[in-house]
Amino acid sequence: MGGEEKLPSKEVNVLRGHEGAVLAVRFNRDGNYCLSCGRDRTIRLWNPHKGLHIKKYNAHARDVRDVDVCGDNSKLCSCGSDRQLFYWDVSTGRVIRKFRGHDSEVNCVRFNEYVSAIISGGYDRTVKAWDCRSHSTEPIQVIDTFLDSVTSLVITTTEVIAGSVDGTVRTFDIRVGRETIDELGQPVTSISLSNDNNCILAGCLDSVLRLIERSTGELLQEYKGHKCKVGF
Repeated sequence: MGGEEKLPSKEVNVLRGHEGAVLAVRFNRDGNYCLSCGRDRTIRLWNPHKGLHIKKYNAHARDVRDVDVCGDNSKLCSCGSDRQLFYWDVSTGRVIRKFRGHDSEVNCVRFNEYVSAIISGGYDRTVKAWDCRSHSTEPIQVIDTFLDSVTSLVITTTEVIAGSVDGTVRTFDIRVGRETIDELGQPVTSISLSNDNNCILAGCLDSVLRLIERSTGELLQEYKGHKCKVGF
């Protein structure tokens, strides 16, 4: 037991500043900073270790549902109920570009590894890719095989992985255009990839976490205990 790392059990800081429900929180890659967004239509940058509010970003017309930051911390992207995506300069707070193309609220947003594209998923049952380097505001790719809202995204070097209310986790290999579907039988509210990229953990609307082996689609484990929908 002496060599095992203990999970955090003590509250270090409470970050206060939003004037409404907080809908998403994302750490940057090295864990020194985090971003939050919510129903007050703002994005906020924090040093969570010092409890310090650093900057507020304000441009969305309705609640901000998700936010992501690139690896060198220079750019961030956000999405919201105003059906728009915003591409920001972190230091100046300036909106570099707006992307419009979803037909309804946008639930999730991620940069690709090279920060050349932004990937988004929304209530309109689509995943869309946008070129950060081009002045075009039209999506460069649209994936429309979902039967219900897209709730969560994970991006790898060669894949787009998406969870949906239609009860599936879909993996799209962008090199060969192949789609792999894992049927979970319950609406998926959030997904996360294991550190070795071999497994997907899916939070579902029936309050169960499901661990899936990616290579076979086998359900490895179910984790029960939550009393409401699961998100992480």
